[in-house]
Amino acid sequence: MKAKKSQAEQRYEKRLELYYDELKWLYMELYPERSDQFENLLYRMQEAYHVRKPNLKKLDESRAKNTDWYKKSDLLGMMLYTDAFAENLNGVKKRLDYIESCHVNYLHLMPLLASPEGRSDGGYAVADFRSVQPQLGTMKDLENLTGACHRRNICVCLDFVMNHTSEDHEWAKRARQGEREYMDRYYFYDNYELPAEFEKIVPQVFPTTAPGNFTWLPDMGKYVMTTFYPYQWDLNYWNPVVLNEMIDNMLYLANRGIDILRLDAVPYIWKQLGTSCRNLPQVHSIVRIMRIVTEIVCPGVLLLGEIVMEPSKVVPYFGTIEKPECHLLYNVTTMATTWHTVATKDVRLLKRQMEIISHLPKDYVFLNYLRCHDDIGWGLDYEWLENFSIREIPHKQYLNDYLTGKCPEAVGRGELYNSDPVSKDARLCGTTASLCGLEKALYEQDEEEIRKAAGWVIMLHAYLLVQSGIPVLYCGDEIGQLNDYSYHDDPMKCEDSRYLHRGKFQWDLQKKICEEGTSQHQIFNALKELETFRAEHKVFEAQADIEMLETYDNAILGIKRSRDEEKLIALFNFSQEEKTAWIQEDGLYTDVMSGEQKESKAVLVPAGSFCWLYQV
Repeated sequence: MKAKKSQAEQRYEKRLELYYDELKWLYMELYPERSDQFENLLYRMQEAYHVRKPNLKKLDESRAKNTDWYKKSDLLGMMLYTDAFAENLNGVKKRLDYIESCHVNYLHLMPLLASPEGRSDGGYAVADFRSVQPQLGTMKDLENLTGACHRRNICVCLDFVMNHTSEDHEWAKRARQGEREYMDRYYFYDNYELPAEFEKIVPQVFPTTAPGNFTWLPDMGKYVMTTFYPYQWDLNYWNPVVLNEMIDNMLYLANRGIDILRLDAVPYIWKQLGTSCRNLPQVHSIVRIMRIVTEIVCPGVLLLGEIVMEPSKVVPYFGTIEKPECHLLYNVTTMATTWHTVATKDVRLLKRQMEIISHLPKDYVFLNYLRCHDDIGWGLDYEWLENFSIREIPHKQYLNDYLTGKCPEAVGRGELYNSDPVSKDARLCGTTASLCGLEKALYEQDEEEIRKAAGWVIMLHAYLLVQSGIPVLYCGDEIGQLNDYSYHDDPMKCEDSRYLHRGKFQWDLQKKICEEGTSQHQIFNALKELETFRAEHKVFEAQADIEMLETYDNAILGIKRSRDEEKLIALFNFSQEEKTAWIQEDGLYTDVMSGEQKESKAVLVPAGSFCWLYQV
């Protein structure tokens, strides 16, 4: 006599039944005549669900009943490096009070899985998907941290590196020993004939620091595909074993309590000769398969896509309303356009960007940010900018010159990353505060300039918070942390200028948030006020209506948000002088920061500052 199935098992089977036909169709289209591997995938899914802890299953069920839980106005993220913030995972756990004091309830732990020292690419060269870097703790420590976060209603995000493994991964080591099963998990070539054909079309990610897409291995006498760095071997997703194993790794991390999985470099995962090996249809099939797998096994887990490309290439990774892929996507273009606006004092491109996003389906949720672990790449809409006689290469040079302080009027103190002397292209590094002039002002001990620079930091965060989606702070920005130049003296880091903004969290600065007159007090408390207001009002939800306002001044961005009876008018002055936003809206509004009643007509906005006007 068969034992009666538990309610949890029944729910799992119901979800499997709902998605089974589509899952099988997608899988068999990718891997014809490999039904054995499809059955293997189903087995792995069932095993992952079987060992998923009751508290996580309970969280799944709660979120499955409220599928819009991440589309509200109360989610605020923060990304941080475990070692830089608190030495290790147990240290982060001890610092959760501070995380909560920042109103953060979405914690993105930057890459922490096992990776070889000196060849880790900041943790993106994973040697073991089921082990934590020893200096940061253990997998048990990670579980303890996610459990502590869940008790405080904080969800946890972790990177899942899909495109490649470290050459120190067990698969790569066994492939290097000539084991055919493991060689088939990568792309190996006996000579340069086929790699040469790929190189004719496939762009280079790091043309200066890691040119080409292949690496010669003298010990094997073979070339291996390495889209990023030579020590990161690209995985061969033409092999269904690779997909099954990687999905199993993904579910393993989800079962450690990870709520959001950031799919790193996902557009690159399918390689095909004669193409750019970017954004191929098979990539979308794989992401849809991963979405279905999470919906069946762990429906409370979100997929966050990292697609660092123009909007036309980004939006398809949401999938469709009927067949969604990623729950969330990075809003990379708006981030870059924001810093373009800081440098040019002209909001027209930013306004255009906001208009494009505001017309997308409201179910599409972007993750918005000012700064992150990575550089700022100038992937702007140059076709549109040409209408104003702005050409790509000179403009990129101007932006970099301005934000690195090379222009006479510039206050930014950034550094270049991957500067290409041939194309004159380069990306930018630096913390928000240093790029806004706080570093320069503090060095010169100019109190008025310190106040102004802190005001710019606050204004940019006010703009971040008014965008639709989930705002994510870069840890340290909330206290105006500056660039860390010590990386120049570290032989393991000195060639990667991104470490400029990956410095240790300055706890001595954090102590100043209660000291009136300090930039830390000015920034932290202003952000806290704005974050509190945002969390309490529906006008910031994803379903709100958004309208770009005409301010009749190219230095002032105007945004109107409406939801039910609530209205918010947000004005941002990117110039160095006081300006008037010549808007014509009806009725009295309350200035969120001052509490004053104001007419929403001809609003005066201070230089490098903002105004939030609220009406209900």
